[in-house]
Amino acid sequence: MIIQCQNVKKYHGAQEVLKDVTLGVREGERVGLIGRNGCGKTTLFTLLSGGETPDSGQISIRRGSAVGLLAQIQDGAGQSVRSVLEHSFAEPLAWQTRLRELELRMSAMGAEDTQWNECLREYGVLQEKFERAGGYEIESEIQRVATGLGIPAGQFERPFASLSGGEKTKVGLAVLLLRRPDVLLLDEPTNHLDMDAIEWLEQFLSGYAGTVIAISHDRYFLDAVVTKIIEIEDGEAFIYHTNYSGYQKEKEALLLQQFADYQEQQKKIKKMQESIKRLIEWGNNANPPNPSFHRRAASMQKALDRMVKIKRPILERKSMDLQLEQQDRSGSRALVLEEVSKSYGSRLLFAGANAVLRYGETAALIGGNGAGKSTLLRMVLGLEEADTGSCAIGSRVSVGYLAQEAVPENSRQSVLSYFREEAGMEEGEARGQLARFLFYGSDVFKSVGGLSGGEWTRLRFAVLMHRKPNLLLLDEPTNHLDIDSREALEEALEEYPGTVLAVSHDRYFINRCFHTIWSIGGGAFTSFPGSYDYFKEKQAERRIAAASAPSSESGDRAAAGRNHAQTAAEPAAPAPRRKSGPARDAAYWEQAIGDAESRLKELDTAMLRPELASDAERLAALHAEREELAREIDILYAEWTESPEQ
Repeated sequence: MIIQCQNVKKYHGAQEVLKDVTLGVREGERVGLIGRNGCGKTTLFTLLSGGETPDSGQISIRRGSAVGLLAQIQDGAGQSVRSVLEHSFAEPLAWQTRLRELELRMSAMGAEDTQWNECLREYGVLQEKFERAGGYEIESEIQRVATGLGIPAGQFERPFASLSGGEKTKVGLAVLLLRRPDVLLLDEPTNHLDMDAIEWLEQFLSGYAGTVIAISHDRYFLDAVVTKIIEIEDGEAFIYHTNYSGYQKEKEALLLQQFADYQEQQKKIKKMQESIKRLIEWGNNANPPNPSFHRRAASMQKALDRMVKIKRPILERKSMDLQLEQQDRSGSRALVLEEVSKSYGSRLLFAGANAVLRYGETAALIGGNGAGKSTLLRMVLGLEEADTGSCAIGSRVSVGYLAQEAVPENSRQSVLSYFREEAGMEEGEARGQLARFLFYGSDVFKSVGGLSGGEWTRLRFAVLMHRKPNLLLLDEPTNHLDIDSREALEEALEEYPGTVLAVSHDRYFINRCFHTIWSIGGGAFTSFPGSYDYFKEKQAERRIAAASAPSSESGDRAAAGRNHAQTAAEPAAPAPRRKSGPARDAAYWEQAIGDAESRLKELDTAMLRPELASDAERLAALHAEREELAREIDILYAEWTESPEQ
């Protein structure tokens, strides 16, 4: 065991948050910590990291183990992003600085100098320590992790303080992963990451040598990474040795068994109580009096008092009661995109976007951070203008929009007054509606500015439900919602008769609720029928088919790519962007994509070469070339899927 908690109890003021947490985590385990918002997960993380101490009970962490928590990352004030990332290698970088000092000092003195041998000995010791710590791979490791998490190289020289909250979180996560502590404590690590970055993180954590404990409501992530689930419920910890899908099955079976045991015990208790009552009556009514009846009743009562009572299990806990309805149905074509393009300056978001969303259909809009997903939603709403083409709302369409907006920081308006103002409702009815969204009693008098992210999202859903639109535009609707609330949203969308377009990185949510994928990437827009898993499966099949297609020209280009990657003295010019032309056959697309992916693979190999580890300029140039080539591949796939041959 690397972590053990015994009967841990913790209060926040008078509120008992953790009342009896007992658990153990073994070295190398990957654990998912789940539970409703406010159940005490983050409090437990604070205790494990040493930020606070339990009010009673004991927490033991193996001596000498380094524990890393994202909240412990310094704010980086006055430093660049690169400087913050380099904090993870503070000691090796200090050795490197000393090595440079020794080099200068020895070059200024002769070998006959008495201090020369002393400097040489120190140099040898430090160099060995530097090599053993992976000092020569520092730059390439920073590039690898930053690229995986979607932190562009162009951001490295920016002041850390100038980043947005989401960008700071990503940099903080990168610092933590680069540190490689014995225990990684990750609180919602997939927040602020796009799908590519989430998938990279899943692979990184699956191969991580240390122990990982992650608080997460991302069910797809939990299935991919963890092998053990710890659920915090009613202040206690319940352990399941499986991933999230296995936990669901095990918990359902356990609850049913507990309920059967509870019912059986209740029958036994009732029977014993009736027997006690009857014995007392017999003792009272016996003539002459018979004290043995009372003794037997007392003995049975003692046995009943000693019995360990089984708590009645809660088979279904209260969750957000979201019931989405429409005032009236729309026309057949709810939303039509025709040759839509959008750029900001020289940066192309997407071009040639064509799609139709018919009444009752659902589409998930996916793509990397900054690809233009939220921009497209704003164009549909008329808040942004297309550079070319048109975004047309159909006839009789009533739009309901849930934006990706933060909790208002300075709003002193209460939840009740905010809802009444937005919904135009009397206080009694408003309080009843808010209770359906888990705002009970005094909760309705909380200030809007003091709400958690999950509470703010539930409040906005309460307003949205009241308006009864027939076209829902949802921008990251599952962000900050716990699993129970996400499932309530999914059930509501399954019953909703209207049309839905949602931006989301929640793959579990997309698979369950959406039947079309709209993808933005590399300046292209594509529409794909099917679930997210099907979309990824077909993408993988195309990559494999393209890579396995034999072509002498492809071989020549791959060889040229290898030569370039081996020299890496000067980065090659970015691959030219192909424009749509005459119809091409399948062999053309397979060859073109295969060539590009071969070059991409060679660049990845070149960037990991040890001799480039300390050459930041050349690495940055290679990284820029790689980014351009990745965008080129996205365009090729988009053109291929839209070609007449497909």
